[in-house]
Amino acid sequence: MIRKLQKADINKVSHIWLNTNLKAHFFIPEQYWISNYEFVKEMLPQAEVYVYENNNEIQGFIGLKDDYIEGIFVADEMQSHGIGKKLLDYIKNKKTKLQLNVYQKNVRAILFYQRERFIIQIEQLDESTGEKEYVMNWKSNFER
Repeated sequence: MIRKLQKADINKVSHIWLNTNLKAHFFIPEQYWISNYEFVKEMLPQAEVYVYENNNEIQGFIGLKDDYIEGIFVADEMQSHGIGKKLLDYIKNKKTKLQLNVYQKNVRAILFYQRERFIIQIEQLDESTGEKEYVMNWKSNFER
């Protein structure tokens, strides 16, 4: 089931955010993610966030700001079970276009987004990490 984030979800969602970033972005010092943890926890209630829940257990979430995907995060043990795709499909049904940034070194994520019809628009440098990233866009069939 996919539903809106509730205040009671913040700790679990923050934990998934941190663990997923540490694993997926091994090329960025751990301290970067750890130092942003409390800030993200504070910002979550103010963002548009949807969680994927199964048997009362949050297994992943997606965060948005308008048409921009802040991120899709799936608990480590639940990755490659279609949860990220379900979250993305849920948002695609609400939007006509989407944009996101993804680190070049996060090849698994790039391949996932390309399978989901996202197209690389530009390459740029993430000033906060010094890592190269792609800006990727998706448009619904109705928008083309």
